Order: sequence, then C-alpha cells, then structure tokens
Amino acid sequence: MVDEVLSQNEIDALLSAITSGEMNAEELKKEEEEKKVRLYDFKRALRFSKDQIRGISRIHENYARLLTNFFSAQLRTYVDISVASVDQIPYEEFIRSIPEMTILNVYSVEPLEGRILIEANPSIAYGLLDRLLGGQGNSINKIDNLTEIESMLISQLFEKSSVHLQEAWDTLIEIHPVLEDFEINPQFLQMVSPNETVVVVSLNTKINETSGMINICIPHIVLEPIISKLSVHYWMQTNAKKRDPEAIEKIEQNLQGAKVGVSTILGEAKISIKEFLDLKSEDIIMLNQSIEDPLQLTINQEPKFYVQAGKSKNRLSVQVMEEIKGGNKHDG
Repeated sequence: MVDEVLSQNEIDALLSAITSGEMNAEELKKEEEEKKVRLYDFKRALRFSKDQIRGISRIHENYARLLTNFFSAQLRTYVDISVASVDQIPYEEFIRSIPEMTILNVYSVEPLEGRILIEANPSIAYGLLDRLLGGQGNSINKIDNLTEIESMLISQLFEKSSVHLQEAWDTLIEIHPVLEDFEINPQFLQMVSPNETVVVVSLNTKINETSGMINICIPHIVLEPIISKLSVHYWMQTNAKKRDPEAIEKIEQNLQGAKVGVSTILGEAKISIKEFLDLKSEDIIMLNQSIEDPLQLTINQEPKFYVQAGKSKNRLSVQVMEEIKGGNKHDG
C-alpha cells in the first residue's frame, strides 16, 4: 500500500478545518479505522495469485489448440476450442454450477497428488457422440440413459486425448494422465472437501453448429507442489533452456561432414568491352595482385585466410599463412 503524501497547502487547510471545528479529529480516526476493515469470505479463499492464474491459463491455451486438432482429426469435421475463463472457486460451487447429469472424466496425474476432472456439458458430449456414430454432430440431451456402448465411445475418446494434456503440461512438469473414472452424476463424485479451492478452466467448444463448454477442475492439492513454477518469472527462466551436450555434439558432427566451396583468387583486372573484343592470342592482362603479396582464400565467397600459391604432389595448391580477422561481419 502506498501512503498518500499531502502538500503543504493541504496540510494547512486540514489543520485550519480541525481548529475551526469544521472537522472532528476523532471522527477522522474512526473513519480511517473503518476503511482498514475488509470483508473476507473464507469459503472463497484465493490461494493463487493473478500471475499464477495466468500461468495456468497459458498451459491450457496450448491444450485447447492440441484438443482442437485432435477432435478435428477424430471426428473429421470442424471443431473450435478456446479458453473462455480461468477461475478459483470452492469445489462445492463448481459442482453446483455444472448440470445435474453430465459427462465427468476423472484423471490421475502422477507424480502429482490428487486427481483432476474434465467435464463435458451434455450438448458437447452428444455432439461428439453423434459425430462418432456417423451423424452431423447434433446434440440430443439423454445423459441419464447412456448405453454401455455410448459410454465406452465417449470415455475412449477422452482417454485418447490424455496424451495432449500431458504435452500441454510438459512445459511445466512431466505428468502421466490416466483416465481412472467415468461418471455422469456429479453428486456421486467427491474428489475433495466442499470448501477446497479448485481452479476451473472453462473451454468454449464448437462442433459444427453445436456449442457448449468443457470444464477442467484442478484441486489445490494437485497444484500445490508446483505453485512456484506457475509464475511469469519461472517461465522466463525456463525459456532460456540449458544446452544439451549430446545435441551439440550431433550438430557438430553433422556440420563437419558438410561441404563448402573453397577458392583462391589469383588476381583481378578491369578492361573495357573494346579491349575484351580486341583480345588476341598471347596478349597479356595485368592483374591487380602483386607477386609478393599473399592471396586470399575464400570459403563460400567469404575471405577467411591469407595463403601463398605452390605445388603439392605435382598439383596446384595453396599454403595457409594467416587467418583473416574482422574483415567481414560474418567472420567469427
């Protein structure tokens, strides 16, 4: 909290008002004390900072993109999924907010403790099911009387998608999501105590003309060991990844086998078009290179070494004398 600094004129005016009786010092103290009291709802304890919530949002924006590609490929139709909101609320409030009958997929996420819940609203669940069975992806709400085959098809779809949840979380921690439970009634599902804080990530989902929500409920116990990693500071640190020695060695080996063009220029000369057209056998062209000066050896047309010409095993060759340093911005 930043203290407010009064100017000298404001201080003089305040003292004058108190002296004249226009303002009462005791009332001012009482007013100040009242301002310091804030209502706090212990049922809605905020256990994550805004920075940490942004970190969770960032992970699930990536997950939404991966899930969009996965569902589009599986259903062979237009699917669009995006993060609508990320909130922290009591578990009881989340359960009250979802339909009485809905699709609930419970995952373990080792090595983290606890379980997370992915809830697909009936409109989306039946859009997925209708498309899997060859329909247009239309929604019909009959969650309360799912057949065994329908339940198996939906649970298998979400079980296959767990690999993308793992991929989205890999930037933070390596988890191994496993679909452990499939339920349709939230009242039968007690993951944590009613007052436990959970993070709810809501995903806007559209399948052709059908739209609805997919909600991801993550209890505090799951995120507690990695809370420090959710901040922007951690993300900025991990963005500068350490170099992998094995990868560097492989790159060096591949580079060593790469072929480059090497050439040595004996000298250059400029002549006119007329002189060029008048050239005859045994004419001599004067080069700009002195016989006493070293030649330049170029690699991919970049000057790299000073060399002198000669012969090696009866073949024209050059001997490297000195490296050319600082002659070109690409040198290094």
